[in-house]
Amino acid sequence: MSGPNNKRPPLVADKRTSAKKTKSRPAPARRAKARKTTPSRSRNPVVWFFRSIMRLIWGIGWRVTALATVALVGAVLFYAATLPPVSALLDGRSKGSVTLLDRNGAVFAWRGEQFGGQITAENVSPFLKNAVIATEDKRFYRHFGLSPRGIASAVRINLREGRGPLQGHGGSTITQQTAKLLCLGTEYSPDSGMTEAEFERDCRRTTLTRKIKEAVYSMAMEVRYSKDDILTIYLNRAYLGAGARGFEAAAQRYFGITANELLPSEAAMLAGLLVAPTRFAPTANLQRSRDRANLIIGLMEDQGYLSADDAAIARANPATLSAAAEARAGGYYADWVMDQGPGFLTEQTTEDVVINSTFDQRIQTSAEEALQFIFDTKVKPGSKAQAAIVVMSADGAVRAMVGGRKFKGVAGQFNRAIQAKRQTGSAFKPFVYAAALDLGYSPNALVTDEPYCLDVPGSGEWCPKNYDNKFNGRMDLTQALAQSRNIPAVKVLERVGREAVVKIASDFGIESDLAVGPAVALGTSEATLLEMTGAYAGILNGGSSVEPYGLVSLKLKGDSESLVEQEGGIGERVISTDAARQLTYMMHQVVERGTGRKGLLPGRQVAGKTGTTQAARDAWFIGFTSDYVAGVWMGYDDNTPLTGVGGGGLPAEIWRETMIRVHEGTPARPLPMMEPKGGAQIAGGQTRQPQRNRSSDNAVERVILNVLNDLFGR
Repeated sequence: MSGPNNKRPPLVADKRTSAKKTKSRPAPARRAKARKTTPSRSRNPVVWFFRSIMRLIWGIGWRVTALATVALVGAVLFYAATLPPVSALLDGRSKGSVTLLDRNGAVFAWRGEQFGGQITAENVSPFLKNAVIATEDKRFYRHFGLSPRGIASAVRINLREGRGPLQGHGGSTITQQTAKLLCLGTEYSPDSGMTEAEFERDCRRTTLTRKIKEAVYSMAMEVRYSKDDILTIYLNRAYLGAGARGFEAAAQRYFGITANELLPSEAAMLAGLLVAPTRFAPTANLQRSRDRANLIIGLMEDQGYLSADDAAIARANPATLSAAAEARAGGYYADWVMDQGPGFLTEQTTEDVVINSTFDQRIQTSAEEALQFIFDTKVKPGSKAQAAIVVMSADGAVRAMVGGRKFKGVAGQFNRAIQAKRQTGSAFKPFVYAAALDLGYSPNALVTDEPYCLDVPGSGEWCPKNYDNKFNGRMDLTQALAQSRNIPAVKVLERVGREAVVKIASDFGIESDLAVGPAVALGTSEATLLEMTGAYAGILNGGSSVEPYGLVSLKLKGDSESLVEQEGGIGERVISTDAARQLTYMMHQVVERGTGRKGLLPGRQVAGKTGTTQAARDAWFIGFTSDYVAGVWMGYDDNTPLTGVGGGGLPAEIWRETMIRVHEGTPARPLPMMEPKGGAQIAGGQTRQPQRNRSSDNAVERVILNVLNDLFGR
């Protein structure tokens, strides 16, 4: 619009007014409208109440949460600050271990918990590392020590299977499992009043309080250590059955290799032990362990650690046990050798110890196979008869020991070879004849098998009988021993003196108490199989005693100096060499034409003696070749009489089967024996003793000899 004179009016902005002036309604009107649109608190008490409660809960909740978070962080940081270096946590054993080596230096048994040496997550076989992660915690490298998803899944499974939420599946991560292995930082102390096994079971208890502590400790480990550090602790401390602590010890125990050499099938088998080491141990049930390993291989394939081809190859080539692992725990022999060393270096050792022994795994297998063969083919099925075998060299070095049937490789079972003291029967007779030969009698000396009685002070008249209740008349000593005649043995005992016979038997190593009576000639006293076999070794070696031994040396692992050396072997001379050689000839005749014929070996000379006690409660066969001595005992643990079994029967057959296997590939050598060249002659109805360093004009001695001749037989 134009103004007067066609001039435009000036532009003027609208006048601004205050907010109060621009409002169209007075304040009372606005408040009235507000009251109409906003509900009054006084008119909605329920809403107001709940809002107040929520504000209160929120106010308390965030403060409690903040305090709990601060406390949790503080606890985690505190635990993290107190955790020791990784290297201090790798060997968690409170005791040491014993590794037993055979005569060739190969491992054949372990005792105690083995620790193969420290390994790390970086230097083990990648197959092992992947198998453990795939099996135990596939999100190991992605969580902070806890896996909420895994815990929720475990609770759901437990509830579905009718257990409590914390019973059964735990959903534990590897970090949590490692925390358990460390017992949340509490070390075992013998002063706790619990055994180590009880302490570890207590560490594994699942309670809400313990789960909370475990969670805190696990997060502290995640703060303090790297993931590989935690895995390293786990790989070193996990128990994997058969006394193996850690994967290095397990790899050595089961496969005879180190943990960095493991193949996929072997790694899977070891990883499969984590869930139940005793149940899935390959030494307990190899097929069950392989089935478990196949499951682990499937997990590794699903998670991309193995290709389909590699998984197929692993399944087609399952892990196999080493020879030492197949031998289980070394059996009775290992237990016996452990007892030979000082307790603080064996059963109670806190160090890792290595024992070199005389054990021969081939000979042990021979003895076990022979025993099983005879019981499978010659013994009635279901029989509870027992048997024991000892094989040793002539110097007392024990090469094998079978303490009974059905031994499962678990340490501590009853060892009949060293613990069972049984009557020896006629197996004792060689010591009677040894005394006679040592006095100068010849194997050709004559004795009469006839009715014979003695007056035993305190017992009255005693009349020994032969096993067949017959009398064979006059015979030489060789025949009497070969046919195991009782009356000639008692006559010889009385001729040479009971004390002399008992002393010779004791000097040869029979440590059991021997009753000094006429019945001692018939083996009524008790002895162990180890004692008897060792005594026969003294005959083979030329008449010197032996102390059976198995321990050659004992040293700390990694040391070159031995702490204990061999204690045992050949001792003092008991009888002359000639007497021992003549006795060997007589015992050779026992096998060639006497009661021990079932002990004959093809193409090899054998000497031995049978033994059967009263009512056939014990049956023995002990014999030797030029290379080895072996003893066999058979009987029942409860002294039940054997049926149709004598020393010349099944024991001799077990002995024969054992020695055939033992000597396989060994060249035959003749026995060190001396055939008789004359001896006592019959003159005037009396036996004249050979003169050995005696004066012919000694009248007193002649009178004594005449009296003894009357006892000896006409």
